[in-house]
Amino acid sequence: MNQNSPGRRKFIKQGLIGSSSVFLPSTLIAQNNNGDQPEEIAISSAFYISDAYALDLSPAKWIWFPSRRTLPNTFILFRKEIVLKAAPAKASGWILGDSRYRFHCNERRIQWGPAPSDPRWSEADPVNLTEHLKAGKNIIGAEVLYYGFGDGTWPIGKPGFIFKLDLEYSDGTSQSIISDESWLTYVADAWRPGQYKRWYLRSLQEEFDARLYPHDWLKDSYQTRNWLAASVIPGSRPDKPVIASYAADYLNDSGGDIPEAQLRKRSIGMMRESFVPVYKLSEQMRLNWKIDPDNYFRFVTPEKESFEVIREEFAVQNNNSWSFEVKETSAALLTFELEEQHVGFPYFTIEASEGTIVELLVHEGHAVNSRHTIINTHFNSWSRFICKEGINQFEEFDYESLRWLQFHIRNAKGTVRLSNIGMRRRVYAYENIPSFRCGDMKLEKLFDACVNTVYNQSQETIVDGMARERQQYSGDLGHIVHALANGFGEFDLITRFCNTYSQGLTKAGYFLDTWPAYDRLARLVQREIGMTNWGPLIDHGVGFNFDCYYYYLYTGDTKALKEVYPRLKRFFNYLTTLKNADGTMPVEDIGIPVVWIDHIAYKKQKHKECAFSLYVAAMCLHALPALAKAFNENSFAEKVKAFGKSVLNSTTRKFWSVAKSSFICNLPWAKQEGEERLCDRSLATAILFDMAPGANHSVMAEILADKPTKLGISYPTNAVWRYWALAKMKRIDILLNEFRTEWYNSPSVQLNNTLSEFLDIQPDTSAQWSHASIAPMFCAYMSIAGISPLKPGFTEVSIAPQMGDLEILSIKNFTVKGAIILDLKRNGRQIRGTITIPEGVSGKFTWQNRDYPLRAGKQEIVSG
Repeated sequence: MNQNSPGRRKFIKQGLIGSSSVFLPSTLIAQNNNGDQPEEIAISSAFYISDAYALDLSPAKWIWFPSRRTLPNTFILFRKEIVLKAAPAKASGWILGDSRYRFHCNERRIQWGPAPSDPRWSEADPVNLTEHLKAGKNIIGAEVLYYGFGDGTWPIGKPGFIFKLDLEYSDGTSQSIISDESWLTYVADAWRPGQYKRWYLRSLQEEFDARLYPHDWLKDSYQTRNWLAASVIPGSRPDKPVIASYAADYLNDSGGDIPEAQLRKRSIGMMRESFVPVYKLSEQMRLNWKIDPDNYFRFVTPEKESFEVIREEFAVQNNNSWSFEVKETSAALLTFELEEQHVGFPYFTIEASEGTIVELLVHEGHAVNSRHTIINTHFNSWSRFICKEGINQFEEFDYESLRWLQFHIRNAKGTVRLSNIGMRRRVYAYENIPSFRCGDMKLEKLFDACVNTVYNQSQETIVDGMARERQQYSGDLGHIVHALANGFGEFDLITRFCNTYSQGLTKAGYFLDTWPAYDRLARLVQREIGMTNWGPLIDHGVGFNFDCYYYYLYTGDTKALKEVYPRLKRFFNYLTTLKNADGTMPVEDIGIPVVWIDHIAYKKQKHKECAFSLYVAAMCLHALPALAKAFNENSFAEKVKAFGKSVLNSTTRKFWSVAKSSFICNLPWAKQEGEERLCDRSLATAILFDMAPGANHSVMAEILADKPTKLGISYPTNAVWRYWALAKMKRIDILLNEFRTEWYNSPSVQLNNTLSEFLDIQPDTSAQWSHASIAPMFCAYMSIAGISPLKPGFTEVSIAPQMGDLEILSIKNFTVKGAIILDLKRNGRQIRGTITIPEGVSGKFTWQNRDYPLRAGKQEIVSG
């Protein structure tokens, strides 16, 4: 079925050729001959919409609390009593609550969801209650949060809840439990409806009053006085998401009749959860407040004007509990830490007097005994819990990314006891565990930190950092596909990334590069009237083409890209309209979108023109035409290549210095500016895609190795470009040295077992300690082990390791065919060991410029 609509975004990232680098198989690489600019290609706006995940939950109905508006950050309780003749042999179905839900059965927490999705193609979660239902009365219930405010995990939407459970009995009979008017609803004002937003990309600033919560609502003895029958949402359909209903969206006035909208099944597995206790109590003190603490947390007033600090030890530990006596004039501050950084739901138990207030603050990085006493320096990352008398068990509703938990306790009387402090950790259900050993403790620890970072960043979407934005990117983030594919053998998550990201395609033809998130929706308005420098990143759309190409190269699959590919074509058509008069690609004054490339490698925005133009040329000469051919569109592939050749030729004329044998990113303005500037991105792209006239890359490689002051160096998440280029030029020594020093010594690696946004990261700041800066992991597979597919689907492989001074290398590289396993030992210029190749794969092993054939199975390697 074709629909006229904005579509979805796509994902590919950089590619390199040659051994021990990012790769583009030679069979898929076009020659960079001169070519004229093609005519503008007319691309239809009618996109293919797949039915592969379509879901019709008939006769279930979308329901909500009977009302004509819903305030932001409103929680609604949904309750249903069901009486069963017997315990079912099978009880499975689907559930979806917009914006987020927490589902229970017979007083047991079952799951939390859903995954971030485009509201036009919302994904319902599978639910299985086979082990939880019994004969007789059962109570199922859901706490559903409507964000209302935009969030990094939720761009826009309407409140609603839908549920369908199919039961099968051992006697062959069946029945269904559906959401309809028979469900009861209740406004859970323990969370204040209309609560203010935490920050720009985080909707819920949680404040929960245990005194107002109906704690027994999931018990079968609970009396549902003051509960109202659910109301069916007008205009809603069980095969459509709630955004396509006629319900009023009083905050944004969105939705209505959206023909292409489709309710879908969850396209990835549910998250795995485990419990992680805190490691230790690291800091304690008392605060004498000079102002109302509520105003401090509302407005973040300066600490000196807000409170006085008294450092003293007052908490008494007994196993996993901590008790202290209250001083009525002071608040207590206790700071705990986890052994390493994780993502999940913080929880704790507190025994205290009624009305005791607990602000739970979380942070990625904190320095004990520093000037920051309250760790409120990270995007207002706190939640408030107000106690009922006695024992209270609290758990944050939404998930966090943290290593530090701090409790600010006030308004208490008598003795306070904290216990059972920890996190319900959430991790994507990866089937494989990455394995890399090289006999170097520093490199192995660095690799393990990369793995933990992937656990934190790649869950249901692929994000930069879960503690700040929680939103999806391509560009510098798209490299993660290499870690997911090679390290984890995880392709479903890449598929979902490709599809959900591509759904952010605008009618103009560029991608909302954080989709599905609120950020770029807001930026559209701001950019239109000149109120921000941030906008949809066009270079991330270029990177997304590479991301999608790599998915195809790793899997050989095009079915998962059927919705994505037409959107890539539309994006290409958009790029052709931007071209400068001199044939290069613009980076300034292009309307609402912007070109980012990197934020620390350039002194001026116009200096990015060379790198961006080469990036577009590489996309058009390699990634997109390869996908076009895979979709049997050879003529389109040739048109894309012609455009890429034209851009490359123009960029070479403008920025290539014959005298310096290098691309100079400010060559047209160097005399005026009084200096020549280079950038690692331009040089790396030119090396990786053989773009230098005469294919002479040695000078540029030397510049990348030496890092002269005139060379702009990208921030860590983009560092992999330089490393891939150096590996291609046989300079693995540079990679190993910098990984052992700059990367290994980063505080995030040493303290959090993560890779940070900046290697010299500081505690108690807004910087991200767990970020997608995992270049060492990509390079372990693609550069050190030198593993690359020569044909789509890994039917043919090249293995060309560069071990440098390493004497052993043991690594497992997952493919759709199975695992490639290297177990090698080096002695000088000689290497020996074993390589295991999956069935259906052939290839070659290269060592010291000599090729050795590889076959399926385990084989001895002896070379010299």
